[in-house]
Order: sequence, then C-alpha cells, then structure tokens
Amino acid sequence: MTDNDLLLQQFTAPHQVTPQLRQALVECWVEVTNSGGAAGFPFPPIDEKQAAPAVDRIVGSLAPQTSRLLTATVEGELVGWLNVRRDTFELIAHWGTLHHVQTRPARRGRGFGVALMSELRKIARDEMGLEQLHLAARGGVGLEEFYGRLGWKEVGRWPAALRLAPSDDRDEILMLLAPL
Repeated sequence: MTDNDLLLQQFTAPHQVTPQLRQALVECWVEVTNSGGAAGFPFPPIDEKQAAPAVDRIVGSLAPQTSRLLTATVEGELVGWLNVRRDTFELIAHWGTLHHVQTRPARRGRGFGVALMSELRKIARDEMGLEQLHLAARGGVGLEEFYGRLGWKEVGRWPAALRLAPSDDRDEILMLLAPL
C-alpha cells in the first residue's frame, strides 16, 4: 500500500452516506462477522437482513458532535470502517467510545486498520474535542495486542462476560487511549 492508494473519509451526517456506501458497509460487516471477526454480531453466520438495520442505526445517528463514521477505501473499494460516539452528558462529554472497527479479511495486514485508528485519533482530538477514547474488545482473538501496539491500555476486564457458545466464554477487555 502507498499513501496514494488509501482514501480515508469521515461522515458526520446521514445524508452524506450514499446508497452505494451503505451497501458496502453492510457487505463488509457480513464478511467480517462471517470470518469470525468481533464486530458486533456474536453468532455468525449473518446476512444482509441482520447487518443492514445495524448500519442504518449507525448512519441515522451521525452528527458532528456525537457520532462519526470513518471509512477506508482503496481504488473505490471499502476496505475498512469504524464508528466513534460520544455522550454529551456533562460528566462524560470529554471522552468517546469506539465501535465496530473492522477491515475486510482479505485486506488485513496491509496497514488499513492502523491508518483508520491513526486518523480516528486526530479526528477525536482535533475535531470532536475529546480527551480520551474507550472501547470494549472481545478476548481471545488478539484484539488487545492490536490496540496495545497503537497506544491503547487495558484498564479492566469482565471475566467470562461474553458467551459465544456453551463452552466458549470470553472476557470483555476494557481499553483506554489517553491522552489523545
């Protein structure tokens, strides 16, 4: 990948998301989930009927101060995306929460996830005025190592909080990126 190949774009309002982008988001989410990715649907396989309403909720909630969508494309193909949200309640308005970080499985290992996370950090700090970011990650799939390489710190765990199957309980790992 060269810097010229990757296009990072953010969306801050529902009308900015075209039908083509919406469909690409749905397809990516199905692909990521069905390959075992921990991106919001715990029980694969899923199909477009399940992913589309979830994408629509994210797109419908986009607003400059409270919810942004960040996408990564290469030559017009969506290769990854994420959503960052903040609550405007005074006590917690200084931090945001990262949701649904995903890159297409066939495109992993090329730096797209790192590029998304780097751009997110700038947007959260410089445009949204956030001081820290939080996320919850599924244990047992190496996510804490990925985020750790990017400066995130594990701040806690909920042991066996996620039950993926009768004998497959996973920790939910709570992570923090601060300062931005």
